[in-house]
This record gives sequence, structure tokens and C-alpha cells, in this order.
Amino acid sequence: MTEPILVNVTEEIVSGLVRFLLHGTDYQTFCHCNYCETEITADVLNKLPTYYVANNEARNEAFKQLKSPENIEKINREIILSIYAVGKNKNHA
Repeated sequence: MTEPILVNVTEEIVSGLVRFLLHGTDYQTFCHCNYCETEITADVLNKLPTYYVANNEARNEAFKQLKSPENIEKINREIILSIYAVGKNKNHA
């Protein structure tokens, strides 16, 4: 039996997409520091449902379900809104 894990699959997907979008060519004028990236990720995660799993098999199945084109489009829309919101209200120098 494999060791149990506790993973929020939504968080893994959002974190990867935030990093990808924020460091892409469309958002070069926005701050790319760890603080802003984390603020954006937290903002998006607060707007989306969580999806926890307890093993790798369930994690892989959840990834397949959550990475549907419709869901990715919804996540990307939330990320873009959060990039602009965090960029407008930076809490650091």
C-alpha cells in the first residue's frame, strides 16, 4: 500500500497556470515576484472549489477531470482578473 497524501488538485492546477500566464508575454509589465504570484494564486483559489484527494491514483483521475477545456477557461479567466487586481493593489515596494 502506498503512503497516503493530501493534495488539493485545484491548487496544483492553479499554481501552474498562474506561473505560466504571469511569466508569459501578455503580462510582462506586471510584477513577477513570489509575493505577487502567491497573492494571485490565493485570490484565484478563494474563488474556486477545492478538490482534495488522498492518493496519487485519485490525483491523476482528478487532473483528467479538472483539466477540461471549460474548466481551464474558467480558471484562466479568474487568473487574469486576479493578475490585474493584484497589479493594481500591490502591497509591497
